[in-house]
Amino acid sequence: MKTVEIIGYKRANLGKKEAKRLRAEAMVPAVLYGGDEQIHFYAPMILFRPLVFTSEAHFVNINIEGDEYQAILQDVSFHPVSEIILHADFLELHKGKNIKMEIPVHLEGTAPGVTKGGTLIHKRRTLLVKALPKNMPEHITLDISALDFGKSIKVESVSVENCEILDTPQASIAVVEIPRALRGKATDDEEETEGEERAEAEGAEAPEEGGEAES
Repeated sequence: MKTVEIIGYKRANLGKKEAKRLRAEAMVPAVLYGGDEQIHFYAPMILFRPLVFTSEAHFVNINIEGDEYQAILQDVSFHPVSEIILHADFLELHKGKNIKMEIPVHLEGTAPGVTKGGTLIHKRRTLLVKALPKNMPEHITLDISALDFGKSIKVESVSVENCEILDTPQASIAVVEIPRALRGKATDDEEETEGEERAEAEGAEAPEEGGEAES
């Protein structure tokens, strides 16, 4: 997995007023936990771009005034209107200790149901994965070339070597929905077929005229 470099500086003062001042200077207030003590720091917002605006998972090397820490981005909050980063939480990594990360899901291939006019719905864009840092993937790739109308890929069918998927097994990751127009046609076709089969069955069971044996 790739690593993003973050250079930070310890925060002398905490509180909303100080955090607002930092954001006005294009800095992100942040905290690093998971070690002996929490470390409050701030870092230039521009350094977060390759970490936040990406379709891959990353490790983070945080340099805080010369002290380096290996970490992952655990949580990030955005302003609801301007979408600037308001705050970031990092979890320090420790060798030999499992971590949990939201890993992006990439879909590849062409779904037959989409070719026929269906709509591919990507329901889960990340999966929660538990693994040692060395085994954590950047992303999970799933093949959708077998998805026809109404078919889906569920969490239970996903397997990643040396990793545990923590999402609900029955949850759908991707599904091909039938368009409304085709959905009605499919129903009509099914009813017509069922009607023909029923008529054939009734015809086979009905006795022929004059078919009774003479006594």
